[in-house]
This record gives sequence, C-alpha cells and structure tokens, in this order.
Amino acid sequence: MEHIKLRHAAQVMHNGGVVAYPTEAVWGLGCDPYDASAVQRILQLKDRPIEKGLILIAADINMCEHLVAHLTTEQRAMISASYARPTTWLIPDAGHVPNWVRGEHTSFALRITRHPWAAGLSKAFGGPIVSTSANPAGRTEARNRLRLANYFPEGLDFIAPGSVGQSTKPSEIRDLLTGAVLR
Repeated sequence: MEHIKLRHAAQVMHNGGVVAYPTEAVWGLGCDPYDASAVQRILQLKDRPIEKGLILIAADINMCEHLVAHLTTEQRAMISASYARPTTWLIPDAGHVPNWVRGEHTSFALRITRHPWAAGLSKAFGGPIVSTSANPAGRTEARNRLRLANYFPEGLDFIAPGSVGQSTKPSEIRDLLTGAVLR
C-alpha cells in the first residue's frame, strides 16, 4: 500500500503539485524543483522570500549526477556519507539548479536523506525534490500531522502517511568547500 502512495505522491509532483511528507526531524513540503509554479506555491504557502533558497533532497547521490558531475570523488563521498545528524551540503552550482531553488546564492543545498518516506518519494519521483520545512515563516516546524493540518488547512495536493524520524533538530548545514558548519 505504501508503494502505491509513494507513486501517487510522485505523480502529484510531476503534475505540478505540492506534497507534505515526513523527514528526519520535521514535516516537509516538496515539489518538482524544475517547476517554477510549484516552487512559487510553496514559497507562498510558507510566506518565504525566494532569495533565501530551498533545500533539495535525494535518496542517493546518483540521482543528482547532473548536479554534482563537477565535484571530486572525495566531495561526493562526503555528501553521501552517513552522519550522526542529517547533513545538508552547500554545493557550488555549475548552472543546473534553477534560481527559484538557489535563491540569491551561487551554491545550492542538497541532503541525501535516509528517512524512508522522504527517500522513497525521491526514488518514486526519479530525482531530487524540493524539501523545506512545513511551517509558515517564523513559526515552529511541524513535527506532527496535527500541526501540519493547522498550518495548511488548504493548499496541499497530497499529505503522506507516516511520521517524522528521531532527529530533534533540523539538518546540519555545511559548506562543501570549506567544511564550515552554518547551522
């Protein structure tokens, strides 16, 4: 049954929809990163300025080959490695990530997710997807379905089953080139 729901959620995103799904620490909102209208819907739902940029997630780095082809083997290994805390990497963009995802930055944010639903959704979609916390700007992240429903009583095209992982904090954000921890 879960496989059917994953395929349905992926189809919703292929059709320009916005999906809510559990991640390692919070509920996320996702869509096709190459669909400007879908990304704009997420930004409107969150009241988030486009300049901030959004995170991409994928089940594995091979799904992002077109985004990371310019990286060294060592850099790819760092992105793919398992860490105690989910880690999002800031990666220099080689011109393949739309500005509506990058925001005002010359790099993009990518996390290889181990959460079953988030990773399964990326696999079913066939590539990286947008992943941003499911909360309006300035509000606490949704860690359960009730808060998600309260924040977004309308505007979502699909809400996944499941629950968030055991992480108590959002992902760590690191600069791939310097190793600096930014969050």
